[in-house]
Amino acid sequence: MSPPARSALVWRFMVAYFDRFLRRHLDALRLARWGLPPGTQAPGPIVVYLNHPAWWDAAVVILLAGRLYPDHDSHAPFDAKMLERYGVFSRIGAFPVDLESARGAAQFLKASRGILRPGHMMWITAQGRFADVRQRPLALRAGVARLAEIAPEALFVPLALEYAFWDERGAEAFAAFGAPIRGIDLLALPRPERLARLEADLTATLDRLSADVVARDAARFTVLTSGAKGVGGIYDAWRRLRSGLAGRRFDPSHRAEPAPGDESP
Repeated sequence: MSPPARSALVWRFMVAYFDRFLRRHLDALRLARWGLPPGTQAPGPIVVYLNHPAWWDAAVVILLAGRLYPDHDSHAPFDAKMLERYGVFSRIGAFPVDLESARGAAQFLKASRGILRPGHMMWITAQGRFADVRQRPLALRAGVARLAEIAPEALFVPLALEYAFWDERGAEAFAAFGAPIRGIDLLALPRPERLARLEADLTATLDRLSADVVARDAARFTVLTSGAKGVGGIYDAWRRLRSGLAGRRFDPSHRAEPAPGDESP
């Protein structure tokens, strides 16, 4: 069975598009320094399963896949009704799954058999719906645990996503990968325990990431892409002019230290 159609040209365009889109609308995409992804030399396929807190998740996943795994073919299950509205995603590896009927599970497993091979990745919003990042339990759908039966050589990697406002006008997107587990090790567990293990690993990754987000310590993260700082418009144009006339470099970020005598807005 062949994997779903995927255009390398459209994929590269969409990675570049969402990179620019995130820089325009968010302050930054930050990756936890402790939560780096596993190496790209994994001998088998890679399954990344993640929570689903926001509309931004698809853009973040595309950018993470394009930046961190440029040589892998990435695929993802997509709500069939939404894929009809956003057809371009079918050109970059998304495949339809009917979330409202029992046949959706069969669609998911059938497509997965064609995808899970060396050099390929699957990115799964394993909750199957939008859910607050603080929700516990995560209530992952059972399908992700079934993938170990299809591809015991696969590596299963939890990915935590969170969004918050820090010091700038744009929100911050945060990501962290957790410790991977091999499919063969999941198969050693009874099926209900496989899902529980995956959920526990993702929960632990989410909890650790949330602690770093609450700490508001940028040093704990590496920046994958960064957006424009400052207020923008006429206000920042005036501030830039004042800095230029005074012979100072203009830094529009909120935390920029004002020069002596320039503390006024």
